[in-house]
Amino acid sequence: MLFFLKNILRIFITLILTLLLPLQTNAIDHDWMSVPASKFGKQLWDAKTMRKNEDGSIRVLSKFIPKIKNDITKDILYTMDINCSQKTFRDIGVGAKDFDEFENLDAKWKYPNGDKLILGVISQVCNSQQ
Repeated sequence: MLFFLKNILRIFITLILTLLLPLQTNAIDHDWMSVPASKFGKQLWDAKTMRKNEDGSIRVLSKFIPKIKNDITKDILYTMDINCSQKTFRDIGVGAKDFDEFENLDAKWKYPNGDKLILGVISQVCNSQQ
C-alpha cells in the first residue's frame, strides 16, 4: 500500500510540475525572405538573423531549397557574410540539419559569378540596410 501511495504522489507531482512550469525551447523564430527562384531551386534568407559584423559586412542565415529533392539533394543551410560595397559573399558555415554544422571561419570573399540566387540575396540584404 505504501508503494502504491508513493507512486501516486510521484505521478501527481510530475503532472503539477508539467502543467505549471513553462516549457523552454531553443527554436529560433525565422523571418524567411525569398529571392526570385532559378532553374535549380529557391534561396531564402532570414531577416531576423541579420547583423552587422565588425568589418562592416552583414551576417545572415540563408537556406537553399533545391528544385528536385532526394536522398542526395537536400536543403542546404548557410551562414553568409555579405560585403555590400563589393557585392561579394563568403559562407562561413554550412549544414544540412543545422546551421554551422561545418564552420569555415577562414572563408575567402567570392563574387557571385552570375549566380541568380546569391545575387538576389546580396541585393535584398544590402537594400534592406539602406
